[in-house]
Amino acid sequence: MTAQTDGKTDILWFLPTHGDGRYLGASEGARDVSLNYLRQIAQAADDLGYFGVLLPTGRSCEDSWVVASALAPLTQRLRFLVAIRPGLQEPSVSARMAATLDRLSGGRLLINVVTGGDPVELKGDGVFLDHDARYAVTDEFLHIWRGLLSGETVSFEGRHLRCEQGRLIFPPVQKPYPPLYFGGSSPAGIEVAADHCEVYLTWGEPPASVAEKLARAREAAEARGKTFSFGIRLHVIVRETESEAWAEAERLISRLDDATIAQAQTTLKRMDSVGQSRMQQLHGGDRSKLVVSPNLWAGVGLVRGGAGTALVGSADQVADRMKEYIDLGIDRFILSGYPHLEEAYRFAELVFPKLPLRATTGNPPVTARNNGPFGEVMANDIVPSRRIAAH
Repeated sequence: MTAQTDGKTDILWFLPTHGDGRYLGASEGARDVSLNYLRQIAQAADDLGYFGVLLPTGRSCEDSWVVASALAPLTQRLRFLVAIRPGLQEPSVSARMAATLDRLSGGRLLINVVTGGDPVELKGDGVFLDHDARYAVTDEFLHIWRGLLSGETVSFEGRHLRCEQGRLIFPPVQKPYPPLYFGGSSPAGIEVAADHCEVYLTWGEPPASVAEKLARAREAAEARGKTFSFGIRLHVIVRETESEAWAEAERLISRLDDATIAQAQTTLKRMDSVGQSRMQQLHGGDRSKLVVSPNLWAGVGLVRGGAGTALVGSADQVADRMKEYIDLGIDRFILSGYPHLEEAYRFAELVFPKLPLRATTGNPPVTARNNGPFGEVMANDIVPSRRIAAH
């Protein structure tokens, strides 16, 4: 089924605030995720024309709001997809933070609504609610949060949250508020997304599974008289040839031993996230079952929570697989690759020219160098010819 979209897409990249390196599960080739390193990635993404960057959230990450605040003045066009955490903060405080960062960044804030899926981590943060109760809190939180940012005086009394005559004095740049992104695979998650959010997110599953999930989300939205934009979160391993890409995928997990994989899978199984369960079911922790669909590889999910799949292949293959998702209705991709600095360049250089990009992705600002030469001048005389792949 082909979704009714304009057939074009935006591409976002990822800021690895929980660590980066050349190998999964190893200190070998690891990098210090300092402000300087994150600045390099953010400025590369900005210069290359990525729509924005996702900042992860949780106890294994640097705080996404502080990092985004530090990097916004160092970038020009790049948008920052930053998490709000219902249950961990009051909606009024969160609304003021969002309005401030949207104003200071010139309207470059995007909001990722994260309810949380790890009961152990959540208890450490003081949240002792079960899965569906957390989504009930999220629903109440967003009622208040959206009202405040829309300029309303909010009085609200729910089962979990209460607000009397709440008001936001300094409004956001974006109206009525920065766009809300939301990923939730359970019925409770989809209902909250349909009630409040503009962009519904999924992790990278085979196209048939993504189509089924998007159909459920689309039905819930249509029942409320609204439509979704759809996004997908994937890793990517792209090289000039397919064989090089698959060799790189194997290299990425070459330092993982069976004990590390088993320990990671045990930890991930404690989570009550439906999306996380769907990720694990793709491979079951088995190295021999990592290719789950053409050019879709689940090796990252052996040890990483959340997004655990990668598109692997040549530039043409990766672009073709992405176009299959676009045909389902996906109009934005949130991508990452290890290490994130080099792979941001590699993906933009190899795959951007092969995708139907929106005007908001690609097209870096014109500079004096845009008129050439492109590449190193050879023998102090020969200028390389410029070759641009067709979309």
